[in-house]
Amino acid sequence: MLDSTHQVIAGVVLLTVIGIAYGGRFVFTAVTGRFPANDLQKSFFRAGHAHAGVLVILGLLIMVIVQANGVPEPFATISLGVLVAAILMPTGFFVSVIGQDPARPNRAIMLLWIGAAVLGVGLLAAGVGLIIQGITSAP
Repeated sequence: MLDSTHQVIAGVVLLTVIGIAYGGRFVFTAVTGRFPANDLQKSFFRAGHAHAGVLVILGLLIMVIVQANGVPEPFATISLGVLVAAILMPTGFFVSVIGQDPARPNRAIMLLWIGAAVLGVGLLAAGVGLIIQGITSAP
């Protein structure tokens, strides 16, 4: 069972899925031409939406697995970076192509790369923490 802090985090993250669903509606309007967007924007909107959905699910799954298995600190806390990446990476995709007919992403694309690094660190912490917990709790 999740502790109270992680229950609140899980609840908030689940509520963000409403925003992700609304974002899917926006992506649909852009892709079908109802919202003016060039090919770069359409591609980045699709990628941002997909990353948001996948990373939220992955982050929740990792949080539950880490909590259920008693992964030690600091690995447990650092593994929450997957949920942070679920914010940073889609934001980088969407914000980096704001404007009328951009030819290339703007500087906000750095959020994508920062998010990718945070994702990697979070996954590494979860994996190593689970291995350590498994080794130390073996009979």
